[in-house]
Amino acid sequence: MKKNFIFWSAVSAVLMLVLPWLASTFVKEDAGMVVCLLLFFAVNPLYSVLIGVFAGENIKSLWSLPVLSALFFLLGTWAFFDMGERAFLLYAGAYLILGILAMLISSLIRQRAR
Repeated sequence: MKKNFIFWSAVSAVLMLVLPWLASTFVKEDAGMVVCLLLFFAVNPLYSVLIGVFAGENIKSLWSLPVLSALFFLLGTWAFFDMGERAFLLYAGAYLILGILAMLISSLIRQRAR
């Protein structure tokens, strides 16, 4: 299980830290807004649900993955867009809620299947 935690933590770091950096560094201004919207409204929420479903396989050892993913998002956006912007707290909270709900639903489905 520790290998899975390390793997998913690394994937979270890449998605939530590297993608905002790439968007702010290499994408021009007008297209940058589209890329940010795509990240904030499609990629990050889908990843939050995915990480929650995976964490639902073993909540006792993987419960922190949705939390870690939301924290990485907050660090990435504050570092590369605007430090201390409160709107990013709302996004991080929404991603956290999505991840936790997916984790709980996934765990419930796995328990009922047994």
